[in-house]
Amino acid sequence: MRSSIATTAQRVASRAMAQSQPVQQTRGMATEKQLFLQMVSTKNIQKITSSMKMVSAAKLKGDENRLAAAKPFNAWTTALCGEPISMEDATFDDLPQKALLVPMSSDKGLCGGVNTFISRGVRVAVRNMQESGRECDIVVIGDKGRAQLRRLFADKIKRTATEIVSPGTYSLAAALSAELVAAGAADYDAVVIMYNTYVNAAVYKQNYKIIKPFAGEGEDEPMMAYEFEPDTKSEVMVDLYEYLLTSQLFHSFMDGAASEQSSRMAAMENASKNAGEMIESLSLRYNRARQARITTELIEIISGASALEG
Repeated sequence: MRSSIATTAQRVASRAMAQSQPVQQTRGMATEKQLFLQMVSTKNIQKITSSMKMVSAAKLKGDENRLAAAKPFNAWTTALCGEPISMEDATFDDLPQKALLVPMSSDKGLCGGVNTFISRGVRVAVRNMQESGRECDIVVIGDKGRAQLRRLFADKIKRTATEIVSPGTYSLAAALSAELVAAGAADYDAVVIMYNTYVNAAVYKQNYKIIKPFAGEGEDEPMMAYEFEPDTKSEVMVDLYEYLLTSQLFHSFMDGAASEQSSRMAAMENASKNAGEMIESLSLRYNRARQARITTELIEIISGASALEG
């Protein structure tokens, strides 16, 4: 009798100790509920990316129209600055001794490699200029470009412009041009604008423009074939240089905006496809787990019925 009471007491004590100890979770397969919640969240993400793709497609149409209008407006600058130069495999040996780099990025993300390609081009340009003994400073346009470049070239960044209203206007380009002039753009041998150029809805490339100030004497004096009245030539050249900067910035804005929307549309399409593939995989795992649970319950019911019959 005493032994049975002692045994019962030991069992009660062991159960109490087991309940008081924290339960240690072991890593294993996801449960049905976890898989179901993952499916729900992934479906919600797919809805968001699909909506963002449609919004980008609608905005792209407007950006294409604005870019088509900006191209003839900026055509006159080609005679003064030359054609834009591709940044693909560029060595930047054509940059002068002292240059002001102006990378144009976006304020928003989820747009593929639009900002990364520009930042990569700036890194290559700065490295090549430093290796050849040339100087450069940076004025960053866009929050994403600032975040990527300030980790490497914080000492070279003179000014930044963020939270830019979209779509860009000529007034905005004029304000940014005034900021460049205030930053001492005329003291540099050239202002180099780095931007994305729109090709079509699936392709965009990176170009840079070299804008040199209208300064020089003798044979290097600009526009010697023209006469300037009633203002002096130096004053006209200062105004023309600022107007040239504004026109080039405006065209670069329109080109970059179209590239950003096309890249975001492609990125959201890829994200929607990836979400669909993930949903299919989760559905398969969920169905397998559900089938395994039902099978286990049936086996337990059959085993219990067999035990009662036996």
